[in-house]
Amino acid sequence: MALTLLIGGHLALDWITRPPPLPGYASVQRAWHPSEAWLYDRNGRLIDSSRVDYQARRLAWTPLAEVAPIARDTLIAAEDRRFRTHRGIDWWALAGVLRDRIEGKRTRGASTLSMQVAAYLAPDLARPGRRSWWDKLRQMRAGAALDSAWSKDQILEAYLNLAGFRGEAQGIGAAALGLFGKTPAGLTRDDALLLAALLPNPRAASGEVARRACALAHEADCSRFPGAAASMLGPARSLALDPGLAPHLAAALLDKPGLRVTTTLDARVQRVAIAALRRQLQGLGGSRARDGAVVVADNATGEILAYVGGIGGESTAPAVDGAAAYRQAGSTLKPFLYAMAIEKGYLTAASILDNSPVQLDTASGLYVPQNYDRAFKGPVSARTALAGSLNVPAVRTLLLTGVDSFRDRLWDTGYRGLVEDGQYYGYSLALGSAEVTLVEQVAAYRSLALGGRWAKLRILKDSKAEPLRAITTPQAAWIVADMLADANARTGTFGPDSALRLPFWAAVKTGTSKAMRDNWCVGFSDRYTVGVWVGNLEGDPMRAVSGTSGAAPVWRDVMMALHAATPGHAPAEPQGIEARAIHFAGAIEQPRREYFVRGTGFSEVASAPEAARRPRITNPVAGSVYALDPDIPVASQRLSIAVSGAVTGHRLLLDTHDLGAADAHPLVLAPPGQHRLRLVDLAGRVVDQVRFTIR
Repeated sequence: MALTLLIGGHLALDWITRPPPLPGYASVQRAWHPSEAWLYDRNGRLIDSSRVDYQARRLAWTPLAEVAPIARDTLIAAEDRRFRTHRGIDWWALAGVLRDRIEGKRTRGASTLSMQVAAYLAPDLARPGRRSWWDKLRQMRAGAALDSAWSKDQILEAYLNLAGFRGEAQGIGAAALGLFGKTPAGLTRDDALLLAALLPNPRAASGEVARRACALAHEADCSRFPGAAASMLGPARSLALDPGLAPHLAAALLDKPGLRVTTTLDARVQRVAIAALRRQLQGLGGSRARDGAVVVADNATGEILAYVGGIGGESTAPAVDGAAAYRQAGSTLKPFLYAMAIEKGYLTAASILDNSPVQLDTASGLYVPQNYDRAFKGPVSARTALAGSLNVPAVRTLLLTGVDSFRDRLWDTGYRGLVEDGQYYGYSLALGSAEVTLVEQVAAYRSLALGGRWAKLRILKDSKAEPLRAITTPQAAWIVADMLADANARTGTFGPDSALRLPFWAAVKTGTSKAMRDNWCVGFSDRYTVGVWVGNLEGDPMRAVSGTSGAAPVWRDVMMALHAATPGHAPAEPQGIEARAIHFAGAIEQPRREYFVRGTGFSEVASAPEAARRPRITNPVAGSVYALDPDIPVASQRLSIAVSGAVTGHRLLLDTHDLGAADAHPLVLAPPGQHRLRLVDLAGRVVDQVRFTIR
């Protein structure tokens, strides 16, 4: 009977104190999920990270070999000095606790590292409020079981990774970085003493931590610990091992805990781009422009080498990715317009375009394009018009190609923001009224560097390169690139020594959007395409920033750094190009050597004489509506009549009134209502007429 009771009691005790099953070391390590994800450059260098899990702050699992030996030994001495010799239960420590209780002294815990790791793996063993001897027996049995199944190094490694040190920082990796700004390999003995002092109470104040550290150190002079503890528990340090080179890209790509993404970025090029952009924005000052972005691509591979979505600074929207944000393109779309016109045979680089005022009747009203400087230079060649970024010649070129055709060409060149048809954008599409991203811009300009072949850029190292797709002809792309690289052709607009002029071959185009909200500079050498955007992400206009004082200096600095060892070279001339020495009648432009698509070349260039032009009314434009201002005297609101062509002997008739000779440029005061203006020749025949309205 007694034996039966003894056996029954033993079985009951075994059942009551039996610990839960514990996982193996390998499964614990596999189940570890960091709260962070990491971004690497093409060479495996860490460039950024992002926190994804907000339940606790954990870094990657730290192998025991990556923890400083002095830190390991100090923590063992403080927490479980007989760790290497016991088998999960420290009987000497338990005896000491029993003795202290009998003598009425303050006791310290006897939990071993094995028992604590078991409690981390099975939280039910150490739930708050469970401090009975039954619970202690369960924890002791769990520690012994763990010690028999795991090696001592595995237990110590798990303890260092699972222990909570301060706040949400879990593991020695997060604690070392968050509290000391170090990696675990860089911890000192004093660092380890302070960490050990935190373990009994991670919320302890600095004074209490300093006293515990002093007691653990067993030293007479502990004057260093109060200051060290206060510094450790001061403002939180960054838990990032990386230099934070690509935060916007990290936010876009890192979406899972523990994810490691290798990109095509080059950390060196990324730093160059960041430094150039920061220097320029600091020079401009927040009152002129607050934001910017830079993208650098390798022409041969299509890999993005630098991706700077912003630098913070005085930005009021630092989280917005400036490289991926849709912004108005400005004049940066003009190269693709001229390439299309040259490809179709509508223009050559030497063709003359009229850079004089023009008014176009549209469904939404009268469209009157202006040049950037609001000046008109008369007849200019297409080369000068593109290199000098003249607006009126671009609109006249769009009249040749057609708005819908140009919109479709831009779509084919990767501009995916143009979701409407051509009529939605109208003639202003030639001046960049559509919205584009900087990444789209760099991909599009790269296609010019590749002879008119386009493919999407790559940012992930293991992504497959898309095949290049022909968008424009190699001849048109090469001629446009030559026009963009012509420093002499752009001198009239930008001056002889602007930021666009490099000591080696490079093609470049600037652009400024409506109301000075965006400033672009995109260009390419034989090896790289670089795009820069400067502006304000909230959409307010920049102040005192011109086409060459905003983005262009950044573009220049990046290009110069990229080619510091090897200057850029002009691309080889493709087949189907012919070169001619050309001369401009009337000295419109200086004689030069010009390039043509084979079969379209000529040697003499002249604009049509006035006598060769059809007589017509140029102002007002048909369909115009004019509103009289009641605050201005009526006599001061006369309408100027303008004509062009050989109009000698022609007369102007307004409704039934004879206005006199057509070449007299009369000023008329028409009453409210609809009116018909006619241009008649000597025989009384109507050669042109327009209708307009006065309100």
